[in-house]
Amino acid sequence: MAGSASDRPTVAIAGATGFVGTAVWEALTDTHNLIGLTRSPVRARANATSAPGETWQHCDLFDLHAVRDGLEKADYAIYLVHSMLPSARLTQGQVGDLDLLQADNFARAAEAQGVKQILYLGALVPEDKSELPFPLRQRLEVEHALGSTSVPLTTLRAGLIVGRGGTWLRLLLNLVRRLPAMVLPSWSRATTQPIARRDVVRGLQRCLGNVSTYGKTYDIGGPDVMSYREMLMRTARVLDLKRYAVTVPIESPRLSKLWVYLFGGVPWALVNPIIDRLRYQARVQSNEMQEWLRQDATVFDQAVADSVDEHGRPYPNPRDDLRARDDAAIRSQSVARSVQRMPCPPGFDARDVANEYLRWLPSFGWPALRVQVQEERIARFNLRPGPWTLLKLRFAADRSPEGRQLFHVTGGLLASDGDHSGRLEFRQALGGDIVLAAVHDFAPRLPWYIYNSTQALAHLFVMRQFREHLRQLAEQHTMASPTTTAPGGASS
Repeated sequence: MAGSASDRPTVAIAGATGFVGTAVWEALTDTHNLIGLTRSPVRARANATSAPGETWQHCDLFDLHAVRDGLEKADYAIYLVHSMLPSARLTQGQVGDLDLLQADNFARAAEAQGVKQILYLGALVPEDKSELPFPLRQRLEVEHALGSTSVPLTTLRAGLIVGRGGTWLRLLLNLVRRLPAMVLPSWSRATTQPIARRDVVRGLQRCLGNVSTYGKTYDIGGPDVMSYREMLMRTARVLDLKRYAVTVPIESPRLSKLWVYLFGGVPWALVNPIIDRLRYQARVQSNEMQEWLRQDATVFDQAVADSVDEHGRPYPNPRDDLRARDDAAIRSQSVARSVQRMPCPPGFDARDVANEYLRWLPSFGWPALRVQVQEERIARFNLRPGPWTLLKLRFAADRSPEGRQLFHVTGGLLASDGDHSGRLEFRQALGGDIVLAAVHDFAPRLPWYIYNSTQALAHLFVMRQFREHLRQLAEQHTMASPTTTAPGGASS
């Protein structure tokens, strides 16, 4: 594939500044034109380069049109995004719902731009999927969303990835370095197959543009099957440290998370998903991709040794050097994001849910609130008894394709007069079974500390009550039509 930039296929990488993304970028530089998509304007500017065939673009994955612009020239797209760190000064919602909305945007945009293939790096899951922890369920939902359009999806499912700058490896190394003796819970005997970052990149390269992999999912792992306890002991040997561990017959995941947080040196938001994944046994199911990777796979001990400096300390994450500037930029924007998952009543679509919200809200807010819906679905939320308009929404027909209803926040006493374009949307996802009610880039007029403890909490309360209202509508439909089947084959 090497040649002039004009002859090479173009790959857009969402998450190109991350732990895996930086390695993928480096591996593809000589063979592909690359577009790095990052939510951070700070990173887009810092990574800007004059190298031929390399482009960095600020792209908010919560904005469908921004994602379309980012994928405009892409032949292939690689999705390496996970929302464990904040994207706004205030973020309301579960990580899984934030991830799901972004993945849905990415899939829709890829289809609109004629992308030939989406590559996704997902999570290795155990054979028994009946009681999956939330972090694993959400990764499967992202996988479902990315594969929901006509664009072929290729998924690699990996367990713990070992390489320079990896968050979970930094956690492991810090525990080994700081604790000469460890008392481990019983779940530390669960086995998995960690894989070197180098081998993950090899797998992605092999799948990229390979028609035979379209629509397929592959488990991938390293050559070593081991428990969490074994990983700790083998890591200690690599660091030339003598460590002792005893396993006790206690699960205690909450205590484990607290212990790991105190000694692991990573943010609490990252501890939860890591521990939840470690607690479940997940081994690679045999497949052709795994067999190919095994031919030149890196063993665990070597992968760890390549990931530490001469003092046994982990190399920093590629994002660490700009994180403070990122956080400062988020604070300076002072916008809020809220994503709430709701059931979609049988027979409803996104437009029905949006209309139901505008119909339900006045009755819920009576007698203090009045909602007027004018032509072209311009909605005014007024405070009784006076003429004061709290918020004004304008329906964006040009940005509301099937399964999505978008309203722009265009005014009102509670909205800032600044440049931010606040948006309210209702989005069907997962085959229409759920709706994501989301507010994006909302800049409040109230001082931030007042907004955070009043209006923001009120919005969250209203959305939770609306969720309950939709749930009741779904139950009423079930009682009226007990044999009806909801979208996706689930009984309604």
